[in-house]
Amino acid sequence: MNKKLTRTVDDLEVLLKLLPTDIRKFIIKMDDYDQLVEIVLDVGRFPEVRFSHEYVRLEKLPEVTQVQIDEVVHKIGKFNLDNRAGIERTLHRISAIRNRNGKIIGLTCRIGRAVQGTIEIIQDMLKTGQNVLFLGPPGIGKTTHLREAARVIADDLKRRVIVVDTSNEIAGDGDIPHTGIGTARRMQVSSPDEQHHVMIEAVENHMPQVIVVDEIGTEEEAKAARTIAERGVQLVATAHGHNLENLIKNPTLCDLLGGIQTVILGDEEAKFRGTQKTVLERKNLPTFQILIEIRDRDTYAIYKNVAESVDFYLRGELFTPAIRQRGEASVDKERGEGETQPKVDLKQNKIIKVKDRTKLYPYGINSDYLMSLIHSMELPIDIAPSLREADLVLTIKSKNTPKSKLSAMTKGQQIPIHILKENTVASMSDFFRRFFDLAGSEDDIEGESIREAENACIKVIEEGKSVELSPRHAYHRRIQHNIIEAHGLNSVSVGEDPNRRVRIYPKVK
Repeated sequence: MNKKLTRTVDDLEVLLKLLPTDIRKFIIKMDDYDQLVEIVLDVGRFPEVRFSHEYVRLEKLPEVTQVQIDEVVHKIGKFNLDNRAGIERTLHRISAIRNRNGKIIGLTCRIGRAVQGTIEIIQDMLKTGQNVLFLGPPGIGKTTHLREAARVIADDLKRRVIVVDTSNEIAGDGDIPHTGIGTARRMQVSSPDEQHHVMIEAVENHMPQVIVVDEIGTEEEAKAARTIAERGVQLVATAHGHNLENLIKNPTLCDLLGGIQTVILGDEEAKFRGTQKTVLERKNLPTFQILIEIRDRDTYAIYKNVAESVDFYLRGELFTPAIRQRGEASVDKERGEGETQPKVDLKQNKIIKVKDRTKLYPYGINSDYLMSLIHSMELPIDIAPSLREADLVLTIKSKNTPKSKLSAMTKGQQIPIHILKENTVASMSDFFRRFFDLAGSEDDIEGESIREAENACIKVIEEGKSVELSPRHAYHRRIQHNIIEAHGLNSVSVGEDPNRRVRIYPKVK
């Protein structure tokens, strides 16, 4: 991690004081308790502590009782209509689970942190004045990035910033906002269904240059975001999703990217484009010009021209974002723009190592599996935005028949094509190991971990039952979690080292 990054833990002790004494004492003795993400208390179950990619069930403690839940609720005080509460002058959030009679029987205590330095690597995107959307799954740190963005824009760039704060997630509980947002002003939102009204009110009443809002998730909020953008106010926001494709396929949020419409082409136009007569096209200009996927704490995929990226996707071509990764060196890296590409020795099927990276054009390949593997194995690969820019095509047998579109596209071009045996993570992994001449055989621990996760995912999908994998080192568990996520399944790490292992759950219907 970049050594310039400094982490400020917002009074974790204040939250721990709310917990039952035995639970608090146990947590404090844990070596990495300052890295906690959530503490979960449910009546009749063991307490749980959750970290970014795994959780630990505290089975050495007694099961949580209703009396303990009631004591914590009494200390917290009133819960809002969305069953959330906070602690004044902190960023912690406590969410309640109620039974059918309204009694609180479970609590999720989420630790809130203001982390300065998180957006140094992408700060230039905020300086452009363009609208920026942070995209990522729950718990990856979108709100933390948004909070720091508000502070940097207000304090460093000297712009008038208003934070629209639903449930006080960004600036904490109480009337005085947390110092994590700097000199930005904060407008509180009484309930989530009022967020879009407060977004418009902020623009109409307080003359901001920048609006910051968390979790745009409804059609009304998407419309409000477009209205703000049309009035010339910069918008910095977050939304749930793993990648650009998720947003394009989301009927509620695709308007943030310009919206999608079906267009019927004339015969000549369809022949000229080499497509069917019915195609998908972008309807309007995107609300957000820049999209940043938060892939993990130190890795960002940046689409600097959302309109162009969406157009590429709708034409069936993959567009490669710029990848920025915060490393150990003080200078952060960006990949995907202007780098020389490696040549391929077809006889040896390896890279001639006089250049740095390979541009890969995947055709008919599962993009979630591919991107997960590239990230997990740290492969020197960028996705080619078009076939003419590719060093190598990766496909499967059914997509490379003599009459296929791929055959027509590659006719007369000297681009090597590799055909996978199967459209699976294991098959891709075996190919990349041979291609890049990576150390280890197909039976090494990492390859075995990949194949085990791949086979287990298939079993969970077919049988609808949870499956536990073999105990693995933390690095290999992380790879397995990425593979499971790519299959659309849920997973957690259970047990204690050296028997810590991954458990896979069926997808919730």
